[in-house]
Amino acid sequence: MEVFKIIYTVLGGLGVFFYGMKSMSEALQSVAGDMIKTIISTLTKNRISALVVGIVVTMLVQSSSVTTVMVVGFVNAGLMQLHQAIGIIFGANIGTTITGWIISIKVGKYGLLFIGIGIFPLLFGKTNNLRQLGRIIFGIGMIFFGLDLMSGAFKPLRNMPEFLNAIAYFSDQNYGAYLASIAVGCLLTVIVQSSSAMLGITMALAMSGVIQFHTAAALVLGENIGTTITALLASVGGNIEAKRTARAHAIFNLLGVFVIFCIFPYYVEFIDWLIPGDPNFVNDKGEYSKIAVHIASGHTVFNVSAALIFLPFLRTLAALVTKITPDKGPKEQHHLVMLGDPSNIVPATALSQARVEANKMKDIVDRTFMLTEKLLRGEVDKTKVNETISKIHSYEQACDNIQKEITLFVLKLLERPLSAKETEDALSLTKVADEFESISDYLANVANYSKRMPIEVLLDEEAGADFFNLFEDIRDYYYGIGHAFLEYESIDMDQMYRRSEELRKEANVIRGRHLERVGEGRYEPMTALTYSDLIVSLRKIRSHSQNLAEGHQRVIEA
Repeated sequence: MEVFKIIYTVLGGLGVFFYGMKSMSEALQSVAGDMIKTIISTLTKNRISALVVGIVVTMLVQSSSVTTVMVVGFVNAGLMQLHQAIGIIFGANIGTTITGWIISIKVGKYGLLFIGIGIFPLLFGKTNNLRQLGRIIFGIGMIFFGLDLMSGAFKPLRNMPEFLNAIAYFSDQNYGAYLASIAVGCLLTVIVQSSSAMLGITMALAMSGVIQFHTAAALVLGENIGTTITALLASVGGNIEAKRTARAHAIFNLLGVFVIFCIFPYYVEFIDWLIPGDPNFVNDKGEYSKIAVHIASGHTVFNVSAALIFLPFLRTLAALVTKITPDKGPKEQHHLVMLGDPSNIVPATALSQARVEANKMKDIVDRTFMLTEKLLRGEVDKTKVNETISKIHSYEQACDNIQKEITLFVLKLLERPLSAKETEDALSLTKVADEFESISDYLANVANYSKRMPIEVLLDEEAGADFFNLFEDIRDYYYGIGHAFLEYESIDMDQMYRRSEELRKEANVIRGRHLERVGEGRYEPMTALTYSDLIVSLRKIRSHSQNLAEGHQRVIEA
């Protein structure tokens, strides 16, 4: 019966701990989302700045896994280079140590207090920031309370001969025991998928006196290896650079653990020297009150040391993973990949990734415009007309695919708690992607109409002059809006609406003039239908360009 009680209490405590970590992390992401986006956007090629960015972002989101998965996504979308990503990962390993310091506080005293303080702004806060602040405090309380439950549940294990015999090997002070502890820490972290949770369990075991400091320190080393599985899984289906980033993370942690493992007894002695007090000291209440600080210190010393040792060799590591993960076939195009569930990505940065994809749509539509104009002006070799039309259709298909990816990605993101601005940004991105896709559709239609009859017959003299004047006006109208979207600039909506109305009237006038020319017998009647369809397509492009401007401006003004 005692064993069953221990099991369900530990599981319950772990569940409370997990929920607290998730709540705190999501609330921090919501509050700090714009700050994170700014930090990432100002990233330079300097390895020191990349390290600092990794530290700051991970401290803000309270998860190195979130940071590394986010970095894999950035590399996959072409937002950063491999060596920049590796620098951020070095920093993420340092930033995640703050979690150990948070949970090394004497948790028994503060868990329920933090829950009680945090629940009121969480439930009754009038603003999103106040509610998120309450959620952060509530999450910290849940972390403390969950650890207190686990620590209490583990205490009876100190007096169970069967359990002590089972872990006796791991308690020995030799390299075999150290290696076994590292392996167990790695395996359990792979299973739990959270190094922070495993760190919490390790601290709970240590504070209960079930394991000693040297065993806990070895488990923490293994947890640093096990946490790399998250980024490795995130890179599955990604491009070659994403795979290299994830593997760089794994190799970096493996090499770091190997270095510390070789000098492990001295490493433990150094932590004992650095932090006052015996880590295995027991107070009057039977609590191991000093061991948690030792574990947190060991975690920090390991990650800071590994980063400092390998930082000068950052580009060497990048070259190594490039060599072991070579390019296959033609150079890959960056593309948005559904990394399972966007819940692993900070919302602000997930939206940045989606925006990069929307920018790619703009680039494809721009190229479609240029190719379509060349086709209509007769600047394409007659033997390559069909090939050109096929290329226009391939561009249209590419836009269609990216639009579906963005929409699915953003809809999954909207299932998460977002700030009002993030929600507006997400909805705008789906609208923008839809408008770009619609513009590419109508350009493909224009290309198709050119097959009905020879372009030189349909668009000669006055009819051609009218049509190309309208085409250029609408193209420039679209280009202006597209440029504002790309540069994230505000649009004068009043001027934009006036110009849109002028283009609509111009299209109707040109269409009417051609019908008059047909009525006068200057053009074949069949040209009226095709010419009208061409004008209608241009008018639709104008309309979708206007919608594109509206979607973009909503974000600017949010």
